[in-house]
Amino acid sequence: MSTKDRRLRERAEREQRFLDKAQELIQRDGLMSLQMGRIAEECDYAIGTLYQHFASKEDLLVTLATRNCLSRVGLFERAARWHGPSRERMLAIALADLMVIRAQPEHFRLAQFVWTDVIWGAASPQARQRSLEASAPLGALIDGIVEDAIAAGDLRADIGLSPQAVGIGPWTLSLGMHTLSHAEGLLEAYALGDPYRLLMKHLHFLLNGYGWQPLFDPVDDEALDALNARLCRSVFDSTCPHAHDIPFTPTAAAGLRAEVSP
Repeated sequence: MSTKDRRLRERAEREQRFLDKAQELIQRDGLMSLQMGRIAEECDYAIGTLYQHFASKEDLLVTLATRNCLSRVGLFERAARWHGPSRERMLAIALADLMVIRAQPEHFRLAQFVWTDVIWGAASPQARQRSLEASAPLGALIDGIVEDAIAAGDLRADIGLSPQAVGIGPWTLSLGMHTLSHAEGLLEAYALGDPYRLLMKHLHFLLNGYGWQPLFDPVDDEALDALNARLCRSVFDSTCPHAHDIPFTPTAAAGLRAEVSP
């Protein structure tokens, strides 16, 4: 190995060490308590070395959130490449997202914070571009399902939306429900029951609106639960997540052992 290659490897390993420590400190002390000086100190490096990797705390948080986001790739690939109807593969993507949040709720909380203008807007253009490029494979998997649906005749080619625009619909529904569900006590005040079961209902209404075949009756609770359970077993060899599976408190989140590799 050349000197240049060794230095590059050492730099990459040091960067991962900084990110690991930042994740640990967030879980231990909370997101708002994170300090660059503490990260450097606990990694036994000068703070100047940390700033050689990340120009600001905002850049570090964007990079960490991007790394966490990529933990979804494995489950998303299983959903996208599963040999089943295109509509069920899209639903499996939503279930995969729920499984990641069940396993790593602190990752979603970080993402919520990072995508605000306070962090995303303050991060460097380079950090934002790296984040977008790193997460592109997730979007490509979803776009591929939509393209397969059109090719198979499950979805009309003249729907008036690009594959990317179609995929945005389920994503925004999922993201919105995750956000509301993580605001402890908010949805409980409206007695809506399991918010993630409700999310799957809304997804079916949306896909029906697209005309995505085969159409499904979201009002049929028994059929809905059976379909969710079948997809979880067939695609992921797992049980389906429910609202009570998601720890909402920071203490519970910090103590949860991840079911999905970071």
